Amino acid sequence: QVQVVESGGGEVQPGGSLRLSCAPSGSDFVIGRMGWHRQGPGNQRELVASTTSSGDINYADSVKGRFILSRHNANNTLYLQMNNLKPDDTAVYYCAVEAINRDSVRYISWGQGTQVIVSS
Repeated sequence: QVQVVESGGGEVQPGGSLRLSCAPSGSDFVIGRMGWHRQGPGNQRELVASTTSSGDINYADSVKGRFILSRHNANNTLYLQMNNLKPDDTAVYYCAVEAINRDSVRYISWGQGTQVIVSS
């Protein structure tokens, strides 16, 4: 079973920046797609940004030009650099990891979430 650990949330003023990190741990698996999702107050969970193992990256329109997703393949760590944060970015951010086990079965593991608050 893959465990996903997130870090980097916090509270910032509008226009500020935060960097989120996500690191899967476990054994006997290969990591495929990784991504960040978020769920704001009263909203459904939505995709923020994701990347494949080959490096193709996809962003939600609402964060394009402000957020930067990067992946360190050596240790499968995923980073989300969030710049020019807006109050609408306030949400719990979740990291999702696609893991492939030795039997080629794919499954998704989620982190517990990290809170981001953007407020003046």
